[in-house]
Amino acid sequence: MTPIDFWYSIGSTYSYLTVMRLPGVERTTGARFRWRPFNVRHMMTVQNNIPFKDKPAKMAYMWRDIERRAPGYDLTPRIPAPYPLRDLVLANQVALLGMEEGWGEAYTRATYRLWFEEGQPAGEDPNLSASLAAAGQDPARVMALATSDRIAARLADETQEAMDLGIFGSPTFVVDGEVFWGDDRLDDALNWTRRG
Repeated sequence: MTPIDFWYSIGSTYSYLTVMRLPGVERTTGARFRWRPFNVRHMMTVQNNIPFKDKPAKMAYMWRDIERRAPGYDLTPRIPAPYPLRDLVLANQVALLGMEEGWGEAYTRATYRLWFEEGQPAGEDPNLSASLAAAGQDPARVMALATSDRIAARLADETQEAMDLGIFGSPTFVVDGEVFWGDDRLDDALNWTRRG
């Protein structure tokens, strides 16, 4: 089965649903996902695509939609979660370093759980230190590396690659160049992969 690139940005609300259920999806379907953190805030600014700012009806719908869908995945978020995230960029730089080193998925799940279920904003303490500890990492070591020019440049490069692919939001799944945007398009991406 062709691997699916899972493009996500910590800071995206709907990505909570995807992040928390992907391990189960992998177990039950045999699908493989490559987790690709990027900076959705930069992307949306460049594309003049700010989905919820100054749109109270749309934001209320988003929170209610997540609240409705979460029980189907055995998730128990406390809605609304703190939003938007002040330290979105840092949260994603840490995730990107984690993907390089092999602990990024564990960190991402931990930071989303604390953000959505405990009300602790991702990218800042106490969430950041607790999420890194849950992933078996030393926060001081990780912060020194994640805030480096190299990781900042890598996140910028990943964000540009996402835009070059035609991505405009998070979460997005890409299969052989086909773009499927939104947590609710995961099944479509899986079906596309099965068709080869």
